[in-house]
Amino acid sequence: MDLDNISDSALEVQTAELSSLEIEKVNAWRAIRQATWAGAFYLCTTDILGPFNAPYAFRQNGYVPGTLLYVFMGAVAFYCGGLLWWLYVKLDSDRFPVKSYSDITERTAGTWMRFLVTWLVFIHMIVNVATTSLSAAQSLYQLTHGHICFVVAIVVWIVVGCVLNQIRTLKRYSWLASSAIWINILVILLSVGFIAHSPPNYAAAKAAYKIPTGPVVTQAFATYPFYSRINGVMNIVYAYGGATIFPQIIAEMRRPMDFLKAFSIAQALIFTIYIFYGLYVYSFQGQFTLAVAFQGVSKYSWQTVGNVLHLISAVIAGGLYGNIGLKILYVNVVERFLKGPPLLTTRGRLCWSVLVIAFWWVGFVIGAAIPQVQTLSGMVGAVTNMQFTYSFPAGFTTLYLVQLDATAEDHKYQPGAPPQRIDTWSDWSRWKRGLLGSPKARQPLLQWFKLFNFVLCIAALATAGLGIYGSGLSIAAAFDSSAATSFGCAAPV
Repeated sequence: MDLDNISDSALEVQTAELSSLEIEKVNAWRAIRQATWAGAFYLCTTDILGPFNAPYAFRQNGYVPGTLLYVFMGAVAFYCGGLLWWLYVKLDSDRFPVKSYSDITERTAGTWMRFLVTWLVFIHMIVNVATTSLSAAQSLYQLTHGHICFVVAIVVWIVVGCVLNQIRTLKRYSWLASSAIWINILVILLSVGFIAHSPPNYAAAKAAYKIPTGPVVTQAFATYPFYSRINGVMNIVYAYGGATIFPQIIAEMRRPMDFLKAFSIAQALIFTIYIFYGLYVYSFQGQFTLAVAFQGVSKYSWQTVGNVLHLISAVIAGGLYGNIGLKILYVNVVERFLKGPPLLTTRGRLCWSVLVIAFWWVGFVIGAAIPQVQTLSGMVGAVTNMQFTYSFPAGFTTLYLVQLDATAEDHKYQPGAPPQRIDTWSDWSRWKRGLLGSPKARQPLLQWFKLFNFVLCIAALATAGLGIYGSGLSIAAAFDSSAATSFGCAAPV
């Protein structure tokens, strides 16, 4: 970002006269803003809610750190979601609408950062597809009593995903997505009842962790290796991930200002479910708690109920992740850089079909190479979720405030007169004004707000680095202790 070369056009008022073509585009964009705050609440909940890793996070950290981390990370995730909403409100306009996370990135950090974020979003979605396929494969493996090679079970869901993602529009997924929330809640309620009347799944725990059958042990403070506890923290980060599509949700709201209300209610519900389900399952199963919690019951009939319902929601989730990831790749690579055909044309259909196959099979390679859901989830949390949910919102807010202060002394735009930019004011350069605030109109609270967000961004990046290190060691340790191997027939459950 070059504050000394900020374009003067950025200071022009956007209410200038529009051409007829621009007016048509503005009206078309306004026409798609149909979502209510209730719809936004539903979308946020669908996107974020993933409670089945919560008990595993408590297993890795213990009662006290687990509870405190869920409270702290949830509060920071809520704050950073509010920052994304605030940036959207500040940067969106009829003429230059904000449609995605990448648009916010470009307007605060530049084109090169947009390119990086776009690829991170794509990586995030493709690894989510791999994680979803892994959990679905575990369910299928249990349903067949292990009479299927685990890598074949992954292939089954890759093929299903390839077929499902031939649908190009999200509109057709809406009714499926609405059922996913209720299916997940049903699985939670059923598994709560099953776990209270069933011993842990000792065989699955031995396959996953190589721990012998014995009494259930719970800990206030877990005594696992440091890297294991870090992997548990990254699973908590993964649980709150979802900010990636917040700007897209806001962009389709009739009243974008209502997003904060919808997000607040969604976050409160999600936090309550995580804490209740995590503490409940860990209290009953202790060190035998599995990464996919409902699979920890020992009775096959009860496993079957949870696995069948989970397979349905996993197929829906995989289809949604695949659709979003493929659209990001198609729009930014095929259409923008390769000058390919528009998505909804006949040639676009052919390109889309080829891309679907390539996308899902790359997901297969990732999932089969790292066949432990808990370690892969931790790595995803460190590499992508940590950035989109914590680092980027705080960092982009800081950059936006720096640019506001840098231009604070510029002369206001007047119709018929060119904008006047002031590079120095009483020996204060634009960079100095941007970083320390305008000497003409000091706002101490705003400067503290800027500093707080900068520190939060650095702390989140440092935590992400620690998470990548810890998750890498956890993946190595999982291969030593788990029955599952890369592209092998043995399963981790």
